[in-house]
Amino acid sequence: MKTPRLPIALQQAVMRALRQALTRANQALKTDYPEPRLLYQQRGTAAGTAWLEPWEIRINPVLLLENQQAFIDEVIPHELAHLLVWKKFGRVAPHGKEWKWMMEQVLGVPARRTHQFEVQSVRSRTFAYRCQCQQHQLTVRRHNRVLRGESEYRCVHCGSLLKAGEFVPC
Repeated sequence: MKTPRLPIALQQAVMRALRQALTRANQALKTDYPEPRLLYQQRGTAAGTAWLEPWEIRINPVLLLENQQAFIDEVIPHELAHLLVWKKFGRVAPHGKEWKWMMEQVLGVPARRTHQFEVQSVRSRTFAYRCQCQQHQLTVRRHNRVLRGESEYRCVHCGSLLKAGEFVPC
């Protein structure tokens, strides 16, 4: 899927929100953490991801366009909090007590682990597979691995090999 073009005003609003949250955190923590790099290349159903070592935040441009204010209010601080926690505490649980503290006490944002956005527009195509007990939906990646003979998948319930095609109950 082609990445949509984001309006400059929206990109500026996202950057403004990032800078405001970072300024707030730097003042509260008495630090001077640098501005993370902001990329609009997150794919799939994730709204965003924080990349610790390169100090960057990747944003899903499709979900951003569809949920602009929620991104500015929630997603940007959420991902920034991951980076700040890593700098302050090192490697800890991704949504643990340190992250929750950073979100609520430092950034002043409710600590929600996942977004509630509608993801139909970014959900990838799936392929029907069947086993002895039910139908399964495999992602494009898994389906292609089966086609190339690189992988085979089994049902976690009945243990039988998944076969391409619709499930027909007996």
